Amino acid sequence: MTNTDQPPGPLLAVWGSAASREGLARVLLPPGTALPVPPAGAAAWERVRESGVLQAVRERAEAEPGTPWPQPLASQYARYFRDGDRTQYESHVFGRQDRLTRAVLMAALTGEQRWLDEAADGIVLLCEQSSWCWPAHEDTCRPQGTVLPDVAAPCLDLGAADVAGQLAWADQVLGDRFDEWFPGLRQRVRAEVRTRVFEPFLQRDDWHWLGLDGDVHNWCPWICGNVLVAALRLAGHAGERGDERARLVEWAVAGLDRYLASLPADGSVDEGYEYWWNGACRALEALDVLEHATGKALGAADVPVVRETVAFPHRMQLGGPWYLNLADARARPPADLPWHVPYRWGLRLGEPEAVRHARSQRPARLPADVELGRALMGLADGEWLDAEPAEPPLVASVWLPGTQVGLARTAGGTRRGLTLAVKGGHNDENHNHNDVGSVVVAVDGVPVLADAGRPTYTAQTFGPDRYAIWTMRSTWHNVPEVRGTPQGQGRAFAARDVEVSDGPDRFEARLDLAAAYPVPELRRWWRTATLDRRAGLVTIGDTWEFAADGEPSVLHFLLAGRVERPGDGQVVVRPPDGARAALVSWDPAHATAALTVRPLEDPMLSSVWGERLTRLELRVPGTARGAFEVRVEVGT
Repeated sequence: MTNTDQPPGPLLAVWGSAASREGLARVLLPPGTALPVPPAGAAAWERVRESGVLQAVRERAEAEPGTPWPQPLASQYARYFRDGDRTQYESHVFGRQDRLTRAVLMAALTGEQRWLDEAADGIVLLCEQSSWCWPAHEDTCRPQGTVLPDVAAPCLDLGAADVAGQLAWADQVLGDRFDEWFPGLRQRVRAEVRTRVFEPFLQRDDWHWLGLDGDVHNWCPWICGNVLVAALRLAGHAGERGDERARLVEWAVAGLDRYLASLPADGSVDEGYEYWWNGACRALEALDVLEHATGKALGAADVPVVRETVAFPHRMQLGGPWYLNLADARARPPADLPWHVPYRWGLRLGEPEAVRHARSQRPARLPADVELGRALMGLADGEWLDAEPAEPPLVASVWLPGTQVGLARTAGGTRRGLTLAVKGGHNDENHNHNDVGSVVVAVDGVPVLADAGRPTYTAQTFGPDRYAIWTMRSTWHNVPEVRGTPQGQGRAFAARDVEVSDGPDRFEARLDLAAAYPVPELRRWWRTATLDRRAGLVTIGDTWEFAADGEPSVLHFLLAGRVERPGDGQVVVRPPDGARAALVSWDPAHATAALTVRPLEDPMLSSVWGERLTRLELRVPGTARGAFEVRVEVGT
């Protein structure tokens, strides 16, 4: 591993030599106390038992002992390289790890031998699994022309790091009992983690996710955070294997630092709200662990971007379970999110809105499928276990210049009424969709002008044919198709001359979309999205200028819910979740309207939107200059 000449990011700028290998070696707590979670048998587990928060975990777990464990197979691994399917193999891998998590939690909760046996079975299965890497990330197969992993060259990806972290957390809560009932198991775990994770982490600096080329994304904190946990618990310390443990922590901290340095000052995430949980949130979790492991010598509460990114989730809420989704994010994220993280950081930073938001989403019970480290950290937080429900803050408006994303609602503090969101940016963002200038409109917190999100990942998703997937193309986002041409892909295809104004009665964003289209004769395409709070009206105005007359352009709007067309120049959208209808209207004399129904067969989409989405297509004249306006208001 080589050092880099990159300037320090926000963490190292504050911590300096305290985060160096030598500084860490002086302050790191020993492996037995370095992770902030009590072992099985501690009094804190009695409190967890009384809370009932693990009831769903218990119910699922009780049906599992004596049944076959999920078994990922070679033929399933090979499918990714043959037909692009990654779900079959990954579902068995995730099922195996979820079952192990339940066994560990039940062993810690009850102290019963049967759960310790179940946990040991799951751990050994992981140790005997040929690779912890997911097939989509394997870096040896294509160069070698194989379809199975090279066990002599372990690939360190999200999957491998996840397993290392999970094994470390299991060792934290059950280690002493394993020594008693399964002597030798812990040594096996440490040997496997060293070979598959620690050595690749320290010996190679060409992992793309390290961000040493300046392209830092959510893999960096996700992997570095798990390596950090594994190093603190499982790595050798001074006198055993030199300074391996401090070296691992130092390099993990450097990765976290690079990631935080890549975030804009406003803490926004271009991958959208859902990916915040597997990017910025992963960094916050790692910083929690690091603060404990260093006896509070390394704390990040004074780092400005940390404060800002803690606010990102509640700034993106539309209402209830619905959030503004960008890129590959979903408008209704999964249920297993670690809400204790923004809660704890909100308290630490004195950010009451982050605390209220977390409390508003706090589940009464953990879901049966939950990540072990995240579950344990939440269960170890007594304040979080006792937190009372609260109403979410639902901010009146926010503009995030780092990603050019804005959101405004009729009135702050209530989901009732209209919410407008608008996006500028460029078409080379992380998990990018070609969506410069897209708008989302919600009624009573439920999207009616929507962003579809993503389908199930396959080999195509991150390959050269990504933009053949309909959800990634601008033609299925709420943006124009200019004279038969969709938006281009790449950083140069971007919004320009973005202007935002926000007052008590009116929020407005104006941006020129011309650069997003490879149309030489297009000079300007101004899009102005406005929320008139007093009138209860959203307007989306498009004004264009070409060098000469030409083909018509088409304005696309993706509608979520049941769509009715009562007459010319209007449609009524009846969204799910009991929200009121939306009336979408325009001047029929200046556009030809059509509706295209898109059936949704992929569960990643249908679980959010139901059976279909409907695209409203408004064909406007191909004049050199023109203007058109679409209005959205609460219907009946």
